[in-house]
Amino acid sequence: MKGSWQRSILIAAFVLFAALFMSSPALAAGKQTVTGEVSDAMCGTKHMEGTPAECTRTCVSHGSKYALVVGDKIYVLNTSDKAVLALLDQQAGQKATVTGTVDGTAIDVSTAVAAK
Repeated sequence: MKGSWQRSILIAAFVLFAALFMSSPALAAGKQTVTGEVSDAMCGTKHMEGTPAECTRTCVSHGSKYALVVGDKIYVLNTSDKAVLALLDQQAGQKATVTGTVDGTAIDVSTAVAAK
């Protein structure tokens, strides 16, 4: 009887682990909300020209993409939405909250707002 009870717990734990493991890629593929400092992909946290805001705007005007610095991570922000791009320009060097699909070190941004 004791072995049967232990086997049932082991099976239940395995099923729970498998369910969590299988659902994590699905969660990662969904939209996420991330808050960080608006920068550019070329400079990240090490701006080389003027203030962080000035440097970000200069680099973006020369073809770099906006980026979001979150702790030690730098996410490249992908969007063609003019309202999102305008908000990112306004928030250069400041905090913003973006929502989108995270794929490694990139975010396909659907919305962005100034962080509170």
